[in-house]
Amino acid sequence: MENIVNLRDVYGVSREVPINYAAREDVDTKFLNNLTRDKHVVIYGSSKQGKTSLRKHCLNEEDCIIISCLNTMNLSDLNGAILKASGYRIEQQTTKTVGGAWTYSAEFSGEGRVPLIAKGSGKVGGNYQRNRNETTQMAKLEIDLNDVNDIIKALLEIKFTKFIVLEDFHYLSADVQRSFSFALKSYHENSSLCFIIVGVWREQNRLIYYNGDLTNRVISVDVDNWSDENLREVISVGESLLNIKIKEDTINGIISNCDKSVSLVQESCHRICEKFNISETQERYVEIGDDVDTRALVREIVSDQSGRYSAFITNFSEGFQQTGLEMYKWLIYAVLVSDNKDLENGLRRAKISAFIEEKHPEGIKLNEGNITQSLQNTASLQVQKSIRPIILDYDQTTKSLTVVDRSFLIWLNYQDKQELISELGI
Repeated sequence: MENIVNLRDVYGVSREVPINYAAREDVDTKFLNNLTRDKHVVIYGSSKQGKTSLRKHCLNEEDCIIISCLNTMNLSDLNGAILKASGYRIEQQTTKTVGGAWTYSAEFSGEGRVPLIAKGSGKVGGNYQRNRNETTQMAKLEIDLNDVNDIIKALLEIKFTKFIVLEDFHYLSADVQRSFSFALKSYHENSSLCFIIVGVWREQNRLIYYNGDLTNRVISVDVDNWSDENLREVISVGESLLNIKIKEDTINGIISNCDKSVSLVQESCHRICEKFNISETQERYVEIGDDVDTRALVREIVSDQSGRYSAFITNFSEGFQQTGLEMYKWLIYAVLVSDNKDLENGLRRAKISAFIEEKHPEGIKLNEGNITQSLQNTASLQVQKSIRPIILDYDQTTKSLTVVDRSFLIWLNYQDKQELISELGI
């Protein structure tokens, strides 16, 4: 047989783009079209919904540099990571800027087919080194890593033209996200450099909320929109690759129970194939999927994460430190007493306040500012508690708390919520 593929490369959750990847007109086409418009692109959506796969599928690795954002990064760390990924070596100097920040020397070594190369077999002098009839130029700059103008100058100095991808942008603190949103305007106005920012959140205009000047300079692509037809295509392409057919009733059951989660659909198909001993492309066409309880199957998949979700509830409720008001415990309480539809679409702050004031010892005397401050620190708390990927996110634009992990919502459906609330001590 030709083109035999392994099950693990088709269905399931993997680090690479699955070979049954299904392009979506309103997602992939929008992303590709905007890569040529000299605008920054934001890829956003819930966790495990295909953000990184979209980027990898549509953009060649050699056309971009990739920076994984960390919760420990400040703005200078992020800018330094960008320069390092572009080829610079960064060293701290002994001098400081007027504002008190350290200055750094940035030295670039370019080789291969980059603008700094001068080919020839003649004598090399000055800052050039001979290497197999090619020369490598060393460009050394003194920069302030907090100054976006210095970063732009350094990248223009080496004629850098690749896309700059910032993965896991949501792990940065709100202050760093806000500061970088102002830098993005400078990148747009003073260079042709384009950023692709990938983050777990549900609001379309998060960066514009931080900096209104980014309006019309940033395009947002929502990966959460998986229609039933999209999910059927994912399953169908996988069937063709494995030379199998999953029973139609089983497919309907998978889609119905997975709540638009493409990762759950992928994992469900993987487990069904394993059940019917499908490990690679079949020599003869075969139908599988008889008598599969898809509801029980999806429940089994999300139950595998019970430990993580239980730990999330416990750790989040403890907050950053022990306080008299215990606001984060009460935020979790509001989540547990809410309908899943509200959690998916966004639980408004007013409704959260009503839930909390009804049961909190302070009642209506509770300061609204305490609730708002806790909501705004929702993502930061999860990052500090090493809850990855994050499960809750607060949209400051719509003032809504949203669950950004669809598996968590399904897991909640199978839990005794009153028991979970009791475990919180409420």
